Amino acid sequence: MKDNTRKTIIKWWWIILIAPFVLIGFSLFLVALFAKIPSFEELENHKSNLATVLLSCDGKVLSTYHIENRTFATYEDLPQSLIDAAVATEDARFYRHSGIDFRGLGRVAVKTLAMRNSSSGGGSTITQQLAKTLFPRDESYGRFPGARVIHMVIIKFKEWITAVKLERNYTKNEIITMYMNAVFFGSNAYGINTAARTFFDKKPSELTVEESACLVGMINKPTRYNPALNYDQSMARRNLILSRMKRYGYISKHECDSLQQLDIVLNYQRQDHNTGLAPYLRDMLRRTMNATKPKRSDYRNHVDYQIDSVAWVDDPLFGWLNKNLKPDGTKYNLDKDGLRIYTTIDSRMQKYAEQAVRQHLSGDLQPAFNREMRYKRNRPYSNDIPEDVIQHSMAQARRWSDRYNGMKKAGVSEKEILKSFDVPVPMTIFAWNKKGYIDTVMTPNDSIRYYKGFLRAALMAVEPNTGKVKAYVGGPDYRYFKYDNVRQGRRQVGSTIKPYLYTLAMQEGYTPCDRVVNIPYSFVIGNDIWTPRSTDRQEYIGRTVTLKWGLTNSSNNISAFLMKQFGPEAMIEMCRKMGISSPLEPVYSLCVGSCDISVYEMVSAYNTYPSRGVFVNSMFVDKIEDSQGNLLESFTTRKREALSAQTAFLMVNLMQGVVNEGTGGRIKWRYGIQGAAGKTGTTNDYSDGWFIGYVPRLTAGVWVGCEDRQVHFESGALGQGANAALPIWGLFMQKVMADKSIGIANGEEFVAPMGWNFDLGCSGGGSDLSSESGSGGFQNDEYFD
Repeated sequence: MKDNTRKTIIKWWWIILIAPFVLIGFSLFLVALFAKIPSFEELENHKSNLATVLLSCDGKVLSTYHIENRTFATYEDLPQSLIDAAVATEDARFYRHSGIDFRGLGRVAVKTLAMRNSSSGGGSTITQQLAKTLFPRDESYGRFPGARVIHMVIIKFKEWITAVKLERNYTKNEIITMYMNAVFFGSNAYGINTAARTFFDKKPSELTVEESACLVGMINKPTRYNPALNYDQSMARRNLILSRMKRYGYISKHECDSLQQLDIVLNYQRQDHNTGLAPYLRDMLRRTMNATKPKRSDYRNHVDYQIDSVAWVDDPLFGWLNKNLKPDGTKYNLDKDGLRIYTTIDSRMQKYAEQAVRQHLSGDLQPAFNREMRYKRNRPYSNDIPEDVIQHSMAQARRWSDRYNGMKKAGVSEKEILKSFDVPVPMTIFAWNKKGYIDTVMTPNDSIRYYKGFLRAALMAVEPNTGKVKAYVGGPDYRYFKYDNVRQGRRQVGSTIKPYLYTLAMQEGYTPCDRVVNIPYSFVIGNDIWTPRSTDRQEYIGRTVTLKWGLTNSSNNISAFLMKQFGPEAMIEMCRKMGISSPLEPVYSLCVGSCDISVYEMVSAYNTYPSRGVFVNSMFVDKIEDSQGNLLESFTTRKREALSAQTAFLMVNLMQGVVNEGTGGRIKWRYGIQGAAGKTGTTNDYSDGWFIGYVPRLTAGVWVGCEDRQVHFESGALGQGANAALPIWGLFMQKVMADKSIGIANGEEFVAPMGWNFDLGCSGGGSDLSSESGSGGFQNDEYFD
C-alpha cells in the first residue's frame, strides 16, 4: 500500500472516529448558545408544586392541600435501601459519572438501537431524569420533514447540559434527594413522602428493603407496576429490582431469595381531597385562611358581617393568606408553596371521633330512621309537612346542585334543566356499607330525596384552659356530604341552652340546692300569654324542687321560673360573655332553646365550665412554617374571664347531676364514664339532637339531625338528644379514655376553687322533691327533654 493511500485511510479513520464527538460538541455549543437552558439561579430556585401539610399535635400528617400531592423529604429521611434500589435500577454508575453516562449511551446505541434489545434499559442517568422532571420538555415542534427528530435531539442536548449543571451545583446526596422528591409514583402520589404514606402508611425512613424495591419499581411505569392496581406485575417488578440490588452488591443472594418470597403487604389509601383524617377541618381552615376583609355588600346577614369583621381584627388565622405576604410581595398559595401548618388536632382523638360518628350512625341510628321512613307518604319528609314546603325544599336543592349550575352556565333553558332532573342516569351514591357507595341508576330528583334521608352529625372536642381543638368532624362522610355542620351550620339548640340561664342564677347568688315550686310559669307577650310546655310528669307538678333537680330533669317549668327572675336580656348578656355570637332575640322562649347556634360556639361556651370560668377562644393552629422550616407565625390562646371560678364549679355540680341522675344518665350506666358533666338537648319534632359534656381535661359536643328540619324522627325515644347524639359522645370518650397514650383517665375529679365552702349535698333525683315521689322525674328510655 502506498504511503499516500495509507495516510488517506488513517486520516479518514480519525475523521470518522472523531467527527461524531465534534458534531455532538458543536451541537451542545449551539444548544447552550441559543436554546433556553435553566440558569444556575433557576437551578437553585426551581419551582416545584409542594403540597401544604396539615400536621397533628402528635406529629402525624392529617392531610394536604395540593395540586401535585408532594411533600419534601430530606436525605436523612431516605432509607439506604431506597437509595440502593434507585441506583441499582435507574443508574448503576450514578456515583461515577458527572451527569451523563457515556458508557450507558454506548450500551443503548449498540444493544437497544442496533440489536433491538430493549432489556438493556435506557441511557438517561438519575441526574438527567431529574432535569427532565424539574424542567419539563416542550413537546411542540415544527411540521417540516425530520422536525420531530431534530426537536428530540435538541431536547436531549438541553437535558444533558442541565444535568451537568446540576452535578456542578449539587452533591450526589442532594441530587438523589431531589430525584426521590420529584418522581411520580401513581395514585396521586408525587415524591417519596407521599408514596410511602399512600401505599404503606409509613414515613420513608420506616420503609423495609422490599417496600423500597416495590416503590422504586413503580418509577418506570407507575400505573402498570402499581401494587394496588396490578399486584402480579408489581410483584414481578419488585423481585427484578431486588435481583438488581443483589447484582450490584447491595444485598446478598440469601437476602434476595428471602425477600422475593414475601408478599407485598399494602396499607393503601389514595391521598386526595376527600381522604385522610379531618377532611372537614382541612376545608374549614382553607376557608378561614383564604378569607378576605369583610365587605357589607358581600353578606346577606348583618350579624354574619359583624362576626367576620371582628374575626378579621381579632383572629390572626382569619384571612391569614391575605394578611401575610411572601418576601417578594406575592400571596402564599396553599396548593403550591409547601407550608407546614401545625394544627392542635390530636390524630388519635380525631380517629376516635370519626369512628364514633360512623359507628353510631351506621350501626344504630340510620337503620332506625330508615325503618320509620317506610311509613311516610312523602319520604323522607314527615307526614305533617305541607306539599308547598316540600316543593320549596326540593327546588332549593336543585338550584344548589352541580347539575343545575353546570347546565345553567351552558345556556340550557330552565325548562330543560328541570326536565333533566326526572331522567334516570347512572350514578354513584353514598351508602353505609363496606365500600361506602352504591352504583345505581336513578333520577336526580330521587337522588336529592335519597340524600335528604341521611342523618348528619357534627362533633368537636376542645381542651379546657387552652382552647385547643382536639377533634373536628363536620359530617358523616366528606366525599358525599361537604357541608360542615360544626361551623357553617346553625341549628336550634333546645335544652342545651339551659345551663347559660342556670349560670346566670349561680352568678347572682343562687345555689344548686335552692328550692323553687315546680309549676308552669307564664309570660305576657303583648295581648297573648305564653306558657312553656311542661315536660315533667304530672305527679311532680306543684312540688318544691331544687334547681339541681330542675336541670337534671331538664324541666321547662324551672327554666321559665329563672327566666322570670332575670329576663331575656340578662340571659343574652351571659351568653355573650361565654362566647356565643350567633343572633339571639330577647324573647322569653330563649329559656327553652328556641335560637339557632353552631356546634363550634356551643362547645366553646361549655368549655368555660371546666376552664374554671375563663372563656377561651377555640383555636385550631399552633404555628405555620414555610417549606424550609422557617417560622411564619405562631398562635396563642385568647382568654377572658367570663364567670367566677365558684360559679363555674357550681355549674359543674349541676351538670354532673344531669349525667348521674338525669337525661344524660346513659353516659354513666351504658358507657361507664365516671365524673362527667353535661346536658342533652332536643328540639321541636325531634329535628335536632344534642349532647355537650366534659370531663376535667376534655370538652366535647355532638349534634345529630337531617339536612332539612322537615325530615326528622317521629318518635321521641329515637329522636331525643339522649339517643341521637349522646351515644356518639359516649363512644368517643370511651375510646379516648381507653387509649393510655392520650392520658385522660376515667373518673378524674374536678378540683374545687380556693376558699370553697358550699354544701352541695342535694341531688338531682327524687330525694330532692318536697314529699315522697319514687325515683324522680327520669326514666332512661322514656324521658326526653
